Amino acid sequence: MALIGLVRVSTDKQNTERQHDALQAAGCIRIFEEKISGKAAISDRPGITAAIDYMRPEDMLCVQEVDRLGRNLLEGLICLNDLFERGISVKVLEGIAAGEHTERSLILDLALALAEDRRRDIVRKTKNGLEAARKRGRVGGRPTVIDNDKRAAILARRGRGESIRTIATGVGVSVGVVHKTLAEERETAATA
Repeated sequence: MALIGLVRVSTDKQNTERQHDALQAAGCIRIFEEKISGKAAISDRPGITAAIDYMRPEDMLCVQEVDRLGRNLLEGLICLNDLFERGISVKVLEGIAAGEHTERSLILDLALALAEDRRRDIVRKTKNGLEAARKRGRVGGRPTVIDNDKRAAILARRGRGESIRTIATGVGVSVGVVHKTLAEERETAATA
């Protein structure tokens, strides 16, 4: 039996060292890493797919916390079912589901449900905090990537009939930023 580790974070900006340290200390002979949302389907997650392809029946997949398998209850349960059907057990190092598991159990299901609830709570609190700040005249969130020159370039290109995707590529911003800029311009024009 081999102990194989899985490290997952949602974005490139998140640090994976803590998870790597925990998995190495647990004795994992190989560690797979992915930087993708835990809400993604298993088939869309390269790290866990590679780990599953690498593992043999009787091997054990090790994660620091059960939510590394999925932050969405359904995807987490699908992941567990897939692993158990292949004869792969799961070792969770921390949290209420800590321990070795060879089949689904109430504690694993509960841990995944709590992880999903925790994610929803974080999203709700972030939105509430941003709304409270807006009411006080402060704007939170990411800094804007649009300056006056980029705004003028976007509006001029759209005025010439260019597609949103072409504008985004030409100005060096995302399609969403172009949509937002054009919507703000329409809103400003409507109130003027």
